[in-house]
Amino acid sequence: MANYVCAVCAYEYDPEVGDPDGGIAPGTPFEDIPDDWVCPVCGATKDQFDLEEG
Repeated sequence: MANYVCAVCAYEYDPEVGDPDGGIAPGTPFEDIPDDWVCPVCGATKDQFDLEEG
Protein backbone atom coordinates (compact mmCIF):
# COMPACT_ATOMS: atom_id res chain seq x y z
CA MET A 1 0.00 0.00 0.00
CA ALA A 2 1.28 3.44 -0.91
CA ASN A 3 1.79 6.38 1.41
CA TYR A 4 0.34 9.79 0.57
CA VAL A 5 1.68 13.17 1.67
CA CYS A 6 -0.30 16.33 2.38
CA ALA A 7 0.81 19.07 -0.03
CA VAL A 8 -0.04 21.71 2.58
CA CYS A 9 1.74 20.52 5.74
CA ALA A 10 3.69 17.39 4.68
CA TYR A 11 1.69 15.04 6.96
CA GLU A 12 2.23 11.49 5.70
CA TYR A 13 -0.73 9.13 5.62
CA ASP A 14 0.57 5.62 6.28
CA PRO A 15 -2.08 2.99 5.45
CA GLU A 16 -0.53 0.54 7.91
CA VAL A 17 -1.25 3.05 10.72
CA GLY A 18 -4.43 4.65 9.35
CA ASP A 19 -5.88 7.63 11.23
CA PRO A 20 -7.57 6.11 14.30
CA ASP A 21 -8.46 9.55 15.71
CA GLY A 22 -10.14 10.37 12.39
CA GLY A 23 -12.04 7.08 12.23
CA ILE A 24 -9.73 5.43 9.67
CA ALA A 25 -8.70 1.93 10.75
CA PRO A 26 -5.16 0.63 10.33
CA GLY A 27 -4.80 -1.20 7.02
CA THR A 28 -7.07 1.20 5.11
CA PRO A 29 -5.65 2.15 1.68
CA PHE A 30 -5.76 5.88 0.91
CA GLU A 31 -8.13 5.21 -1.99
CA ASP A 32 -10.69 3.72 0.44
CA ILE A 33 -10.78 6.73 2.78
CA PRO A 34 -14.08 8.65 2.53
CA ASP A 35 -13.91 11.78 0.36
CA ASP A 36 -14.88 14.00 3.30
CA TRP A 37 -11.83 12.97 5.36
CA VAL A 38 -9.37 15.79 6.07
CA CYS A 39 -5.72 15.95 7.10
CA PRO A 40 -5.53 15.48 10.88
CA VAL A 41 -2.79 18.12 11.14
CA CYS A 42 -3.95 21.01 8.96
CA GLY A 43 -7.46 20.14 7.74
CA ALA A 44 -6.53 19.91 4.05
CA THR A 45 -8.94 17.91 1.91
CA LYS A 46 -8.14 14.48 0.50
CA ASP A 47 -7.53 15.90 -2.99
CA GLN A 48 -4.60 17.91 -1.60
CA PHE A 49 -2.58 14.73 -0.96
CA ASP A 50 0.04 13.42 -3.38
CA LEU A 51 1.38 9.91 -3.83
CA GLU A 52 4.73 9.62 -2.08
CA GLU A 53 7.49 8.96 -4.57
CA GLY A 54 10.29 6.55 -3.87
